[in-house]
Order: sequence, then structure tokens, then C-alpha cells
Amino acid sequence: AAQAPVWPPKLEAPAPGQVQVLPVQGQVYMIVGAGANVTVQAGDDGVLVVDTGTAAMADKVLAAIRTISRKPIRYIVNTIEWPEYSGGNEKIAAAGEIIPFREATYTAGPQGALDIKKASVISYLTVFHRMSAAGGAENGWPDNTYSTPQKRLSFNDEPVVMLHQVGNSDGNSLVHFRKSDVISVGPMLDLDSYPRLDVKAGGGIQTMVDSLNHLIDLTVPAKNSEGGTLIVPGHGRIADHAEVVLYRDMMTVIRDRLQDGAKRNLTMAQMKAAKPTLDYDARYGKTTGPWTTEMFVEAAYSSLMKK
Repeated sequence: AAQAPVWPPKLEAPAPGQVQVLPVQGQVYMIVGAGANVTVQAGDDGVLVVDTGTAAMADKVLAAIRTISRKPIRYIVNTIEWPEYSGGNEKIAAAGEIIPFREATYTAGPQGALDIKKASVISYLTVFHRMSAAGGAENGWPDNTYSTPQKRLSFNDEPVVMLHQVGNSDGNSLVHFRKSDVISVGPMLDLDSYPRLDVKAGGGIQTMVDSLNHLIDLTVPAKNSEGGTLIVPGHGRIADHAEVVLYRDMMTVIRDRLQDGAKRNLTMAQMKAAKPTLDYDARYGKTTGPWTTEMFVEAAYSSLMKK
């Protein structure tokens, strides 16, 4: 009898249309099954959510957040603008309440510029540009953007640092929960697939290598390179330092093969025929769906050719 393939291993996952809450460490939890993974930090100050999944799963995500904490949802951070990461913004923000600028008893004027009856949505500035250009519900757009290398909050007695990275696009944010020792990275680490690259928006394979190297700098391993700083990826299981290093190594190897093809002036068709991803396809390859191996190779090679 033919031997069953070693990859992929059998994984336990929530049934389609259902979500599951997993504790990560410290004050941080991960909700899976809602599109992209959703990160939740909860404590005395309230709830901070990183990414919100798809619009269709927003009610399930909200119910899952309520099993973690009944405190107000104060902040949403979007690591990128894509709908599987930001689709639930409007509904989940509307269920929240921003920390007011002034006390409720303050009578000498309005509460402030923001509607306090919703959570504040934070992102890098270019994420706001793309979300607003795409239309859709204005209440789901970021209202609190940054254009500096980082934005910092102290929330739930924990430093929360948003770090701008150019990776899948020019607008990625990493969200580092420094006391819990967890980093939520959105699509920069996708353990189910090759990373989606938005070349028109400034992303590419070289920017991914650079960003993953920076993530390795922030990720401190524990025993035998396992444990320590934990990573919430865009898709897939909770990861650690070793997982990020393996993904970075794969990106570097594929980049080098593509660069070699560019030096030899291979056409796009010749580059695809050379199968630069072949030894990783069993794990990350896709022939159907919204992001195939061929689309990845095309985006990655064109990002190098632009240079």
C-alpha cells in the first residue's frame, strides 16, 4: 500500500464557521477560525485586539472576546488592511468604548474629537490610506494612525509597542506585548502558506527577509531555541523563535534563487518553470485558492525585477 504523506500532519482545528480561544502567555490570547488569527490582550484597563478576522465572523469573534474579558474593548490594531485581518473592525469597534479624553463630569465643552462609544482603531498611516480608498464603512477605518518607526501604549500595566515594518506591503505593524513576551505579527508569518506580497503597495521578497530578520532580533528563545518569546502568526499555530528562523531561511533561499534567475535574465515563465520553491511546496505550496505558489513566485520575482 502507498505510504501516507508525512506532510501535512493531522491538526486539530475548530470546525468551519467556529472559533476557538487559545491562551498564549501572560495577558495574551489567540482566537483562531475567524479568517486571520485574532490576538486579544485583556486586563484591568480593558481589552486590546490585534486584527479582527473577516466581517462574516465578527459576531463569533466578539462572543469569543467576551469569554476572555467582559471589560470594554478599548483598542483595535490592524497589522495590515486586508479584509481577513480587518473585516471585523466595524462591528467589534462599535461594541467597544475608547478611554474618554475627559471625565464624564467635565462640563466645559465636548468630550473630545473622537466618538467615545467605539474602540479606537490603530494602524500605520498607509493602511488607513488604502482602507479609506477602498470605501466601505468609515467606522471600521483607523482613527489613530502613526507614521513614525513605532507607536507605544501602556495598557493593562504592560508596554505595548507597535513597530512599523515594510514586509508584505509598506504598512505592516508588529505588535509587541513586552511584559507578556508575545509578538502579534499578522501576515508577516503565515505558517499555512507562502506570504502574500503586495508589490504595488511596496511589499516584496527582500522586504520580507529584512522584516523577518528584525523579528528574529526581537524574539528571545528559551531552552533549545523553543519557548521564550511567542509569536501569534497571521495563520497557523502559536510560533516561537525557531519557527521564525525556519521561515526566514526559506524566504532567503527562495530570494537567492530568484536573484540568480534575474542575473541570468530569465523571463517570468522561465523562472516559474525552474520551480524556485520546489523543496518547500509540500508544506507551503497551494495550487488553488486566493494565493497560489505561482502567484507568490510571480510577485516575489517582479519585486526583485523592480529593483
